[in-house]
Amino acid sequence: MRRMKRWLKIGISGFVAGLCNGFFGSGGGTIVVPAMVHLLGMKEHDAHATALAVILPLTAISSFVYFKSGFFEWDVIWKVAAGGALGGLVGAWILNRISPYWLRKVFGLFMIIAAIRMIA
Repeated sequence: MRRMKRWLKIGISGFVAGLCNGFFGSGGGTIVVPAMVHLLGMKEHDAHATALAVILPLTAISSFVYFKSGFFEWDVIWKVAAGGALGGLVGAWILNRISPYWLRKVFGLFMIIAAIRMIA
């Protein structure tokens, strides 16, 4: 029964992350990371790193649907993707060097700022 509850938590977390990613174009990480930490008991660093692997298929599927609908701006995609790849490299380097305490604080601050910007 306990194993089934864990599978259910994982499945629901994935569904909600996919829904947010498909609907908003992002947001999977803001759902997946807290879910893995609080519902599944994962360590902060493990949750952040795992979230990247989880978000890849979500993004690929959502991108395919958006591409088929003609919503892409190709001239912007390549430039942002190049900057994102560099930022991802730097972010992963920082993740390996930051304490769980500060990782949680920085991630929480990021989520608060994003929420305020969306409301305002």
